[in-house]
Amino acid sequence: MRSQAERIEQEVYKSAGETFNINSPKQLSTILFEKLKLPVIRKTKTGNSTDEEVLVKLSEQHALPKLLMDYRELQKLISTYVEGLLEAARGPEDRIHTSFNPTVAATGRLSSSNPNLQNIPIRTELGRKIRQAFVPKKGWTLLSADYSQIDLRMLAHISEDETLCKAFRNGEDIHTTTACEIFGIKPANMTPELRRVAKSINFGIVYGISGFGLSQQLGISVDEANGHIKHYFERYPGVKSWIDRTLDSARKDGYVRTLLGRVRYLPEIQSTNGQMRGFAERVAMNTPIQGTSADVIKLAMIKLVQAQEAGAWQGNMLLQVHDELVFEIPPADLAASQSKIKSMMEGATPLRIPIVVDLKTGANWSEMKPIKASSPAGAGRGPMGSPPATAGNDV
Repeated sequence: MRSQAERIEQEVYKSAGETFNINSPKQLSTILFEKLKLPVIRKTKTGNSTDEEVLVKLSEQHALPKLLMDYRELQKLISTYVEGLLEAARGPEDRIHTSFNPTVAATGRLSSSNPNLQNIPIRTELGRKIRQAFVPKKGWTLLSADYSQIDLRMLAHISEDETLCKAFRNGEDIHTTTACEIFGIKPANMTPELRRVAKSINFGIVYGISGFGLSQQLGISVDEANGHIKHYFERYPGVKSWIDRTLDSARKDGYVRTLLGRVRYLPEIQSTNGQMRGFAERVAMNTPIQGTSADVIKLAMIKLVQAQEAGAWQGNMLLQVHDELVFEIPPADLAASQSKIKSMMEGATPLRIPIVVDLKTGANWSEMKPIKASSPAGAGRGPMGSPPATAGNDV
């Protein structure tokens, strides 16, 4: 990787026509905007911005910005991951031990530090090579158990929207369903582009996205983005009704709750500063959803450890990465343990729609292949498909 970084560094100098300190924003600004006469995209207090967003736009006009992005990504991989992880490995088996922090992330999710094992890259070839270094105990197998679209399932349960709940009960692809609802098409006429738009809208609603935010994400006009959001709420009226009730409650009480009762205070929701107030409103919409997802996986972890101590499954729970748990399992116990882990995670908190956990297994964290395991009948549902008494209606 160092050799590759040195090669890209020489290509940078060749493209710029001179050598300079690549890590100096001031020198880089001089090359880009004074020597090469590329347009200034955004200014900061210290001068012309050369961040990734700027380089992406400039890469359409010159080869240098793309080389700079490649160089930065490689250096980050080397310093943050490769060197950092090698330093953290200790003991006879070179095991890495992270610290999980339960009260750092405002959403309630666990965060990881020293080293952070929740942001090991996976989308690039080099990132996947780094993941190959993560292996289980000798002779054992890695098992990944990932909650499928847990935030959208929480939205369906909490909002009680009939169309959303029906889609999840029927095992439909929710992004295809949303695309069909918004664009008025049949599943047979679905295109990857329309599904991508629907996926952005689905997750955008969960995070309180604005028309402007969606327009930036999809590269469309604000009017078109607002139209998509309007059509979404027309097709999912239960979601719109729940959002309105949640915001009214948050303004009145100054806080919101997760489904399991955890409170997040929002004093900024009464702020005269529109930006602060808007942020608090987005948090009010998101916390009952993402916060409940965070509560559910913590509850599942507690139940899994209790079951492990009782001998219900064999192996070790290694990592929590947002909606995913990673285990190492003895091969002889894999079939029984994966079935138990899946059923306990899916039944951690009964909902009116099914919770689904996807399983993968492999010899290292990069080469994980999906496996199928049957869920117990009724997993993830209350009696007769109704919500359990613990669900409550106070959110």
